[in-house]
Amino acid sequence: MDKRKVIIVGASHGGHESAIELLDKYDDVDVTIYEAGDFISFMSCGMQLFLENKVTAEDDVRNFAPEDIEKKGGHVYANHEVTAVHPDKKTVTVKDLTNDSEEEVSYDKLILSSGVTPKVLPVPGSDLKNIYLMRGRDWASKLKAATTDPAIKNVAIIGAGYIGTEASEVFAKAGKHVTLMDMIDRPLGTYLNPELLDILEPTFKDHMDLKMGVKIEGFNGTDKVESVETDNGDVSADLVVVSAGVSPNTDWLKGTVDLDQRGWIKTDPYLRTNVKDVYAIGDAILPYSIPAGKPMPIALATTARREAQYLVDHLFEAKPDQVFKGVIGASALSVFDYHFATAGLNQFSAEKNDIPYGTSFYEDSMRPAYIPEKDNPKVYVSLTFNPYNHQILGGAVLSKYDVTAQGNVLALAISHKMTLEDLAEQDFFFQPGFDRQWSLLNLAAQHALGLARF
Repeated sequence: MDKRKVIIVGASHGGHESAIELLDKYDDVDVTIYEAGDFISFMSCGMQLFLENKVTAEDDVRNFAPEDIEKKGGHVYANHEVTAVHPDKKTVTVKDLTNDSEEEVSYDKLILSSGVTPKVLPVPGSDLKNIYLMRGRDWASKLKAATTDPAIKNVAIIGAGYIGTEASEVFAKAGKHVTLMDMIDRPLGTYLNPELLDILEPTFKDHMDLKMGVKIEGFNGTDKVESVETDNGDVSADLVVVSAGVSPNTDWLKGTVDLDQRGWIKTDPYLRTNVKDVYAIGDAILPYSIPAGKPMPIALATTARREAQYLVDHLFEAKPDQVFKGVIGASALSVFDYHFATAGLNQFSAEKNDIPYGTSFYEDSMRPAYIPEKDNPKVYVSLTFNPYNHQILGGAVLSKYDVTAQGNVLALAISHKMTLEDLAEQDFFFQPGFDRQWSLLNLAAQHALGLARF
C-alpha cells in the first residue's frame, strides 16, 4: 500500500512536533520537512543561555537534529525553500538554495509552519554593518562574538519586549554600555500590568539607559553603525540589535492561501486553510485564545506544539469531530534578579482586543511572617479578570525567588475558565518552608474580591 505523503514547511517547533507525531502515530505516512535555513533547527528561545555560555555546546541549542526524524523514517532537508503551492496538482515548488535548482514535489497533505521573520526597520542606514537581528544560529554566533569584542563598547537595543530584554541583559552583563529603546513608554509594557512594571523598571535603570517613547529615524555611520537617530536625539552605538517585532513569513502564499490584511494565514477552527488538504500552524497563524474568546497573535513554541498535536490527531479525518480548543499564551522571563511568569491576557491585550477587564495587584511575603526576611522573599501577583462574572482572563507572578511555576497554575485556571471565587478557595498545600497557610494565589484572588487580608 502506498504511503500518504505529508510535506511540512518549516522545521521549528510546529514542524518538528508535526513530524514526530505523524511518525509515531501512523505506519503509512511518508513525512518530509523542508527548511529554508541552513541549520536544523536552532532554538531561538535558548539564545540568551547560549550567549551567556550556559549551554553544553552551540550546536546543542536546537529543537532536534535531522537524524532524530530520519531514524523514525522521515526526511529532513535544510537549505530547501518551498516557494509555491499548486493546489490543482497538489504539488509544491521546492528550491535547493545550495545550487538554485527547483523541483515540484507532490503531497497528500501539506502542513504550513512557515513562522515569522524579524522586522527590518525601513529607515536610512539599515544596511550598515553591526546591525543585527536576534534570531537564528548565524545571528547568535555573531552576537556572542560581539559580547567579548573590546571594540564594541556601546550597544543599542531596539525593542523592549522579551527578545530586547534578553539582549540588553546579555550585553549589560558583558560590561557594555547598553541603551534600550522602544516606541512604547516602558520596557515589557505590552506583557505586564503597570504595578509589575513599577517594580521591574528600576532594575532596568540600574543596568542600562532607557530611551522609551521614541521613534527610530535612521542609523548613522560610514561603513559600520555609529549611532541610532531618533526623534529625541542620537544614541551612540557600535552595535545595534533590532528586535522590533515580526512579520508572518507568508508573502509566497499570496494569491493561493487566504491571508488577512497583515499577512497572517487564515484558518478555520480545525486549522485548515481555504485550500483543500493544506493546513497551517505556528507563528504565522492567529490561534484561538481561550480567555479572549477570539483568534489573536500568540507566537510561542508551546502554542505551535499544541496546534501540531491536535492537527496530526485529526489530519486524515474528512471533518474532525472536535475543533482545536485554543491556547492560553503562557510564558516566563528573568530580568536580572527578578523572575516572572505570565498567562493569558493583561491590561494591554484586553484593551487591544476590546475585552472588558478588571485588574488586581497583590503583594506579600512568600512564607509566614515569622520566617526571617532573608528566607522570605517578596512576591507579587497581578490578576486580570472579567469584571462582571469574575472569570480569570490572565495573571502574572513576580519575585526575586523563582515562583514561575505558579504561572502554570494560572494557565490551568484560565484554561478551565475559573473565577476569582474558584481560585480564592482552591485547595493548595501548606508547609511553612514553602508558602503560607493560604497559598499565594488563594491570597491574590481573595484580595481581588476585597476579602479581609489574612
